[in-house]
Amino acid sequence: MSEKGNCIGYAARDPSGVLSHYEFSRRDLGTDDVSIRITHCGVCYADVIWTRNKHGDSKYPLVPGHEIAGIVKEVGSNVKRFKVGDHVGVGTFVNSCRDCEYCNDGLEVQCVKGSVFTFNGVDADGTITKGGYSSHIVVHDRYCYKIPDNYPLASAAPLLCAGITVYAPMMRHKMNQPGKSLGVIGLGGLGHMAVKFGKAFGLNVTVFSTSISKKEEALSLLGADKFVVSSDQEQMKALVKSLDFIVDTASGDHPFDPYMALLKTGGIFVLVGFPSEVKFSPASLNLGMKTISGSLTGGTKDTQEMIDFCAAHGIHPMIEVIPIQYANEAIDRLTKRDVKYRFVIDIENSLK
Repeated sequence: MSEKGNCIGYAARDPSGVLSHYEFSRRDLGTDDVSIRITHCGVCYADVIWTRNKHGDSKYPLVPGHEIAGIVKEVGSNVKRFKVGDHVGVGTFVNSCRDCEYCNDGLEVQCVKGSVFTFNGVDADGTITKGGYSSHIVVHDRYCYKIPDNYPLASAAPLLCAGITVYAPMMRHKMNQPGKSLGVIGLGGLGHMAVKFGKAFGLNVTVFSTSISKKEEALSLLGADKFVVSSDQEQMKALVKSLDFIVDTASGDHPFDPYMALLKTGGIFVLVGFPSEVKFSPASLNLGMKTISGSLTGGTKDTQEMIDFCAAHGIHPMIEVIPIQYANEAIDRLTKRDVKYRFVIDIENSLK
């Protein structure tokens, strides 16, 4: 490490989003902090958004990455939950007020004062947070998660955003009822996890995709019960009023009324993707007493519960492990949806 800093990473310098070697300093370990040697970091669409300044609020140099897995290398004097050598994860936020009703309920992602994002956020001390495309990170122990020793760190990384984004609303809307039926729209990083959780919950799972090429994998590898090409009106018509739940992970623009028609009376439609607009007829909602609900990752309570659930049930994301030198190509491929189903950067063996 040179005099430039105690941490190395990959950072974007401008809205081209091109990542390259970058040295910087992490804060000193506080009494409540955990210092983590990062072994793996998942590549999430958020990395595309902020490296390329899609929201106009990127602060450069920007180190992305909020699906972080690693090993504890040091703990502050007040930390009781973790010890050196423990396997840990860090997700999409690293701070919050710790005093509002949502923080008190373990739902820090909804903190009244705003949770501090793991990268490109402004921390309590005014510094800009830098994410997991880096050699280590220092995080308050409240925002760290225990990863069981027998669960691979590479598999754990995508749980921390893709996994929790679908698990949290599925639990909130009681989708863990064996025998009920679930539709999953979109089969990317989030969608494939929704299918895996749905099957673990004992649901009958139908995948909706615009791409027939995903049929074989959806049925054989992910264990979905049905696969429907969403543009095929006959297939769609055959499923009217047949689903208890729908989890919509698609961020491309798509119509909503045809999917709302597939819900049974009292059915629940959960949106976790970010299309440019959501538009449906009031009749789609009112006539069958349907519910439409949005969701965003999850708090510390749900996240730890999900990690433990995945370890107990042998649920692993399908991943493509890459060296950090491939990160720019991976992000390009992600924008073209050319990944099955999550890239995970092998930080420990490639970041030098």
